Amino acid sequence: MKVLVVIPARYGSHRFPGKPLHPLRRHDGSAAPLIEWTWRAGVAAAGAENVVFATDDERIARVAKGFGARVALTPEGCRNGTERCAAALAAIGPDGWGGEAEIVVNLQGDSPLVPPEMIHALLAAFDDPATAVATPCIRCDEAQARLVLDECAAGRVGGTCVVARGDGTAAYFSKRPIPFGAPSAMPLRLHVGLYAYRRAALDRYVALGPCELELAEGLEQLRFIHAGLPVTLVDVPAPPGGLWEVNNPEDVRVVEEMLPQG
Repeated sequence: MKVLVVIPARYGSHRFPGKPLHPLRRHDGSAAPLIEWTWRAGVAAAGAENVVFATDDERIARVAKGFGARVALTPEGCRNGTERCAAALAAIGPDGWGGEAEIVVNLQGDSPLVPPEMIHALLAAFDDPATAVATPCIRCDEAQARLVLDECAAGRVGGTCVVARGDGTAAYFSKRPIPFGAPSAMPLRLHVGLYAYRRAALDRYVALGPCELELAEGLEQLRFIHAGLPVTLVDVPAPPGGLWEVNNPEDVRVVEEMLPQG
């Protein structure tokens, strides 16, 4: 199974402009831009030759190439990371490095804490030929759930939550804590900013175009749900050091505390 890890990265985040190039510092004072930490996560799982940035910004491309990453320049009109993954494949072409990939992993550029084991678990879901799209989630412990709820109470996005159908596929994703009774009645399931697709599913996604749910929540994966395309959920354990995404400037401190040391 040939795999390509694509890291979509855009400069113009509404909540955090310039986020991909913002430096993250470890306890020892060493620093690297956010996208470099995310690239290291992808390389640890798939090898540098199988990881590529997808961006429309020359600043991001220049920095990425500076630390040794491959870059595919994509159109400005891409509406989200999934569309940008498809655009990266088109830019690479069938004869370029990675162009023959059967499975495409979308590792979002603001997710530097994703461990390689999580990507491997996601890819294992494709041993089932019925799996077309897969994404991981974590059942929150009390501390993680409290962090998500506190962020929501403060008016910030503390993470995306997901609820599952009985067959293990996703019923809905939201930037609000769902379901309403969680975590007292049932655990919150925190969605991880990571996806994998078969090529046909990625092509179908682009052909569908955006839907109202996707636009209302600001969550690209809802396009699959709206179209009735199953999204397989892969339950994974929380990494020992914790897991958080850089959605807001306030998240930098949280993620820096969780960065691997040494």
